[in-house]
Amino acid sequence: MLRVTATLSAALLLTPPAAWAEVTLSGFIQQNTAFNTAGQNPDGRHYKWLEERAQVKLDATGDAWRLLVKGDLAYDHLGRQDQSELREGYIDYAGGNWDLRLGRQVITWGLGDLVFVNDFFPKDHEALFAGRPLEYLKRGVDAVKLGAYPEFASFELVLTPNFRESRIPDANRFWLYDPMPAVVNRETVKPEQGDVALRAYRDVAGYDAALYLYRGFQRTPSMRPDSMTAPTKITYFYPKLSVYGASLSGRAGDGVLSLEAAYYDSHDDRAGSDFAVPNSQTRLLVGYQIQPVEDTSLGFQYYTEAMHDYGAYRVALPTGFPVDKRWNHTVTARLTQFFLHQTLRLSTYASYNAGNGDHFVNPELRYSFTDKIWGAVGANLFGGKPWGQFGQLARDDNLYLQVRYEF
Repeated sequence: MLRVTATLSAALLLTPPAAWAEVTLSGFIQQNTAFNTAGQNPDGRHYKWLEERAQVKLDATGDAWRLLVKGDLAYDHLGRQDQSELREGYIDYAGGNWDLRLGRQVITWGLGDLVFVNDFFPKDHEALFAGRPLEYLKRGVDAVKLGAYPEFASFELVLTPNFRESRIPDANRFWLYDPMPAVVNRETVKPEQGDVALRAYRDVAGYDAALYLYRGFQRTPSMRPDSMTAPTKITYFYPKLSVYGASLSGRAGDGVLSLEAAYYDSHDDRAGSDFAVPNSQTRLLVGYQIQPVEDTSLGFQYYTEAMHDYGAYRVALPTGFPVDKRWNHTVTARLTQFFLHQTLRLSTYASYNAGNGDHFVNPELRYSFTDKIWGAVGANLFGGKPWGQFGQLARDDNLYLQVRYEF
């Protein structure tokens, strides 16, 4: 945060005061509670989340410049206490056919609904599973983003000098699968360098087409024990990764069709013989969204992952470890329905993996009391095999409540 603040301060000093023509201040005050419905946490508590949060957003624009700073002040009642953070904080400059953004920023690429094929940027999975507002699923990165817009296509280049990982659920609040629970000596080693991402996009025959490149690291850690027979220490690390992808979306019949594909090149395990590093894989996504009647929308997705060098993976996998399938098939659906002149919204998201029965269901009801006050109640329901992404969370079902006042 200090690095970003220093960058913004320097940018402000270099920008003429006359450049800022309009300044707005906004934000919200929020209370967020999530409590268990299937039992207590590993730490014995009965809440997944319990906090008060205030956000202040400063937006200053003028001429070719823009400054945006979005900061949260939060207090967690479950042991973390001060959870204040800089959500976003950047300077924009727009040239003729190019622009530049410098600072902490939230970047979203790809087409998936809670399925990530070409969105390589860090997520907060704990926020999603603990019933926080969906905007908190994305984590900002401290980066330089350069956009160029010649006539034949548009380009975005993102340079991140420091790697930022995705946040996984806290083992004190969630029941997570651990193949070696007796090993207490653990350390995490993060990459000492950053990453780079490139997107090129344009209209092709009425469809939005894009190509993606990424070179960096896996956002979630892998684990390596110091011994398979008598381990005394586990090291968590982030393997090197390159991604080459593409997407296409546009009208098809009465709805919108989305197609997405990517090849995940695992630099540290191209032979597939290191059980601690994810194998290279291909990811494919097909999505379709339709509005059958007014105030109702339906979205469906089919997502599959194909593991490469599967034979080498099976040979290298230690005895007793769960075996991943060569092909993983997942289907998702989302229903969104508005009532009462769109002041009441019912949303339900469901995901099911045909290979291991992994499933996740998130129903939510949100009501806008006024233009400035809204509340939501929802649930997170999990199930599947004990080692699956959602199956390991089968004891973490929770009911959540969100109330927000915006100003």
